[in-house]
Amino acid sequence: MDTTTTKNSRPDPDEIKELLQETAKPAAKSGRASSDQKGGRGLSFLYDIPLQISVEVGRSKILLRDLLKMGEGYVIELDKLAGEPLDLYVNAKLIAKGEAVMVGDKFGIRLTDVVSTADRIENLG
Repeated sequence: MDTTTTKNSRPDPDEIKELLQETAKPAAKSGRASSDQKGGRGLSFLYDIPLQISVEVGRSKILLRDLLKMGEGYVIELDKLAGEPLDLYVNAKLIAKGEAVMVGDKFGIRLTDVVSTADRIENLG
């Protein structure tokens, strides 16, 4: 048994880049991805992992005394200006920026700027 595999089952960033490139290629005639045919790791086992998505309007720091004074109608000034893009985080990592939209009677976000795949991979660790 390879001890490097048992010590750290997380693939290194170069392996992740290779897997993403292989997954992006069209599947072979048998319907399986090329990495699966080579006996390598495919990414399909990751597709059902739940991720925490959050949208941030802005941030602010307040004093404890102000927190204790809060009530209905209290206004907290945020660090962003009106009209600036919202930040989309996946598992606390910035992934994209976008604008608020209404989807039926719910809010949504239309992505306007997505972090590149290479930068997303770099931020995994």
